Amino acid sequence: MKKLIHTPEGVRDIYGSELHSKLWVKQQISDVFHTFGYEDIQTPTFEFFDVFGSDIGTTPSKELYKFFDKEGNTLVLRPDLTPGVVRAASKYFVEDEAAIRLCYEGETYTNTSNLQGKLKEVTQMGVEFIGDGSVYADAEIVHLAVSALKASGLKEFTVSVGDVSFFKGICQEAKLSEETEDELREYISDKNLFGVEEVLQEKNISKENTDAFLRITELFGSAEVLEEAQELVHNDVSRAAIARLKEFYNLICFYGDEKYVSFDLGLVSRYHYYTGMIFKGYTYGTGDAILLGGRYDQLVSYFGKEAPAVGCMVVLDGLLQALASRELLQSYDQDVTYAVFAKEDTKLALQFVNQARALGDRMAVFVLDEKRNEAYYKKLGEKHHAKEVLKIDAKGAKKL
Repeated sequence: MKKLIHTPEGVRDIYGSELHSKLWVKQQISDVFHTFGYEDIQTPTFEFFDVFGSDIGTTPSKELYKFFDKEGNTLVLRPDLTPGVVRAASKYFVEDEAAIRLCYEGETYTNTSNLQGKLKEVTQMGVEFIGDGSVYADAEIVHLAVSALKASGLKEFTVSVGDVSFFKGICQEAKLSEETEDELREYISDKNLFGVEEVLQEKNISKENTDAFLRITELFGSAEVLEEAQELVHNDVSRAAIARLKEFYNLICFYGDEKYVSFDLGLVSRYHYYTGMIFKGYTYGTGDAILLGGRYDQLVSYFGKEAPAVGCMVVLDGLLQALASRELLQSYDQDVTYAVFAKEDTKLALQFVNQARALGDRMAVFVLDEKRNEAYYKKLGEKHHAKEVLKIDAKGAKKL
């Protein structure tokens, strides 16, 4: 039988300096989450299928890793952490009236057939702010996201902000069916004006509403686009969305994050659980968003707790790719000392090592192989980024 030494398509091993950098970035982001008062929560890697079903509107069923337990229940590997965290919050904090702040990290799994270089297993880190429906909560989440990206070492990035209800207000005004709305959502997400126009012509939508839908994809840039958006629409839902975005931007300016924030009214998302503000973060070195988030006021009630909510998620693999491309990753320093000794000096060497470890030093032990010389162990230490290589004998410890 041929040995299986390779990983399946879409997953990979991480080790050495790359893993060290990943763990370091995770710690910086986690520290930011905790600084904002968010508490850790860990949810299962797999859940019941219904947690990610079509009623919630997360990942399409065909892209889920599905399997069965002994009782015949359909289970899935989580493609997204938000529904699982919200499910847990609804269970354990169902009676709480005060706002709940939770943070998490973990692997997610998407069974895509057309990879195009994308991973099927991705690490996500994020927060969920449950129980506060105010624009202040929206601004806090975006400020937290900006702070997390800056803490990772990223210097140049933009967070593009929109509001799903701006789009939905135009859909309601045009009296579109849910099926047509979903179709337009896809085309607008892809900035496909031809697709949008074709759908609207088939449905005999008025020229005024058609113009509004076509203009959505052009409404992106600085805060000035909010004025253009307000003039474009006349329904209360869309105009309320713009008013809230203006208030949101004022708060972002108070935080001092305005240089990182832009607006995109064509940002509508394929995740149906978003109900209001929505945002994505982009930077150099990766074509995909490294940050996703928004408001989802109806998702929590699906699991039995009536509460508004807003959250965000950092795609750690994409962030690391971007940091590496800009040479912004922390240099790898394992800070481990290699202790090398002959068999006859074992007692003396291990006493030395134990004392060093008790003082907080990191020590890796090597017994001299008769077939290896000291130069071999010195090169070994250099290869694995050891702090130093010490030879320990009766005379003491000397650096090789």
